[in-house]
Amino acid sequence: MAMTLRLTDDQDRALTLLAEMTGTSKHEAVVRAIISTAARTVDTEEVRELARSRVPEYADLVKKVRAKKARR
Repeated sequence: MAMTLRLTDDQDRALTLLAEMTGTSKHEAVVRAIISTAARTVDTEEVRELARSRVPEYADLVKKVRAKKARR
């Protein structure tokens, strides 16, 4: 589904910086931000799997948490 995202100049600059810092396009930065936020606030397996598959940082975090739990 297509969607137009209307941003203020400040929001666009923040998105540009986020994309540059993550080495992605602005589109991918938005997608990752949405998925990461959903993973933190919507507790469903579907959202968690989407986050694991689309957001490398989230997948790395899950691995670290599981490793820490395994050491206990």
